[in-house]
Amino acid sequence: MIIEDDEALGRSAAAHIGRWYGTVHRLPRPDDDTLREHLDQSVDAVAVVSRDDIVALRYALLAEHLKPGIRLVVTLFDRTVADEVSRTVPNCTVLSMTDAIVPSLLAECLAPSYAMLQPGGGGVIAVRREHGTTSVEHLHGRALVAHAPVHPRASFRAWLRSLGTSAKALIASLAALSVAFSVDIALGVLVLHEHWTDSVWNAARALTTIGSSPAAEHGPGWYKVLSAVSMLAVLVMAAIFTASVVDRFTGHRMTSILGARSIPRRGHVIVVGLGQVGLRLSARLKDLGIKVVAVERNPQAACLPLARSLNIPVVLGRGGDRFLLERLSVLRARGLAAVGSDSLANMAVAVAARAVAPDQRIILRAGSDEVTTDSQSLFRIGAVCDFPRIVGAFVAASVLGAEPSSVFVAEDRTCALFPDGQVVDLATWDTRTADPRQGANGSETGRGAPDVEASAATS
Repeated sequence: MIIEDDEALGRSAAAHIGRWYGTVHRLPRPDDDTLREHLDQSVDAVAVVSRDDIVALRYALLAEHLKPGIRLVVTLFDRTVADEVSRTVPNCTVLSMTDAIVPSLLAECLAPSYAMLQPGGGGVIAVRREHGTTSVEHLHGRALVAHAPVHPRASFRAWLRSLGTSAKALIASLAALSVAFSVDIALGVLVLHEHWTDSVWNAARALTTIGSSPAAEHGPGWYKVLSAVSMLAVLVMAAIFTASVVDRFTGHRMTSILGARSIPRRGHVIVVGLGQVGLRLSARLKDLGIKVVAVERNPQAACLPLARSLNIPVVLGRGGDRFLLERLSVLRARGLAAVGSDSLANMAVAVAARAVAPDQRIILRAGSDEVTTDSQSLFRIGAVCDFPRIVGAFVAASVLGAEPSSVFVAEDRTCALFPDGQVVDLATWDTRTADPRQGANGSETGRGAPDVEASAATS
């Protein structure tokens, strides 16, 4: 039985279970009476598929209450809640949809010759796709950084363009105050014939609007005019500088001028859509040493505080805005991943990015619907990760006890990687004729599926 609030994911999971196992019932957001009625019948397992942790948790606890001990598979994003559910309900398997899709997105962002990249064990487990075959490799994280395309060093202008309005005002006012301070010192030494220490002191007094040099009263007329203009300009620049500093300290800034949360300007990955998938993808990229910047349209998005705690720079704005993409140096980026929950919005971002950077690598989170297919035929959008297909197969395999480490698509084949390093073509799995722990020929293989290959063999 599948309890769902996402039709595409529920349909995909049901299709896989139906092909591998047999009868499956889909219940879209059932009420308590409907769920009780179905659980009174013969049910082997219950899968709760939802993008909302609260909804998924409620249905999981309700199913356990109505039918204690039944095999439960539930999708949860919050790790703390997931650990508590696993501890409290031993018969419940907690899955993260992001763990299913992120390995495929990582591969498309960093190494397109691989079908998936899964960090773990101090390295990266990679599945290479080549001429209809797949093979498992173990990579070092530095290898992915070393193979990044070489871009020319970003200029000061590119750095300045990457800053927000408040940061630009801060830099501009600080530069103007520094110039005024330096000019006042030089004029004090050259025109008023002051000792340099006295000139510095008097320039600082003028900069802080305390007063000008006493010797200025006997200076030439042009100096007095220039000094008056300078003091008025300093008054304005000091106000702008003070306001900018206060804004930087009191505002909830997601980027910094320098440091870990500064916006990278070359060799980085731009992640558009900071939901569950976008946050996990950004965190994985950062863990691998890849520079990343995220774009989120909603300033109240739930994942923003988590991104801030992970020092992930986030720019608030619309990912399809070409001026924003230019600000993020999309031409010098390693790739752009549009991973929001809305497939149409992701395609709009991809088309805009293609207009700004025609040769840039673009990764799109989408489904296998007609809109995506038609758009791909009209535009060279880029690599498409089929979210419902991958997550649906991941959930279905877990419901049947397979426990794959990851599910990915390799040349239109849905495959699974298991903890023992074996790769399975899920199209060959039929639990009605074979034990899920047995291979297609009935021989014992790694847990979860038939027709399994050795770690470095091809399929």
